[in-house]
Amino acid sequence: MGEIEGREIARGIDEMDALVLGRRTYDIFAAYWPDHVEGDGAGRIGRKFAAIPKYVASRGAPALAWEGSTLLGDDAVAGVIALRAVHESIHVIGSVDFVQSLLAAEAFDELRLYTYPVVIGRGKRVFPEGASPATLTLLGDPIVSEKGAVLLRYAPAGPLRTGEMGD
Repeated sequence: MGEIEGREIARGIDEMDALVLGRRTYDIFAAYWPDHVEGDGAGRIGRKFAAIPKYVASRGAPALAWEGSTLLGDDAVAGVIALRAVHESIHVIGSVDFVQSLLAAEAFDELRLYTYPVVIGRGKRVFPEGASPATLTLLGDPIVSEKGAVLLRYAPAGPLRTGEMGD
């Protein structure tokens, strides 16, 4: 990671007041972050995650041992929509399966995409086959890091609009 995307990620972590995770990402975070709260760098991130509520989207009933964690319930998308009235800056990190549900329901204010110059073959797609078409609006200039990563911020802009080139 370069300095520029590190700064942007740190800015996002600083501004969040709630964290939403899918169950698999929750398991990864809960196994790591509670033990990393000392010092700068990772410790600063660990302290932030410890201080804010963590909400988990799961179809099951996982044990949520990480302090401050709450299961969203049967309709996790509706749960996130309700949380938007309580929190000002909810972030979903990773959790691509759950993000796809939020995108389809337009239950987000901002989508931050980080594209890295790495080709690893097949992987999990943010926009899978059959994804609901939608129009997005770019919220600011793209940020390009010194290592070639491109950071883009989008907002939902309603249903898909089609037309001719130049319209």
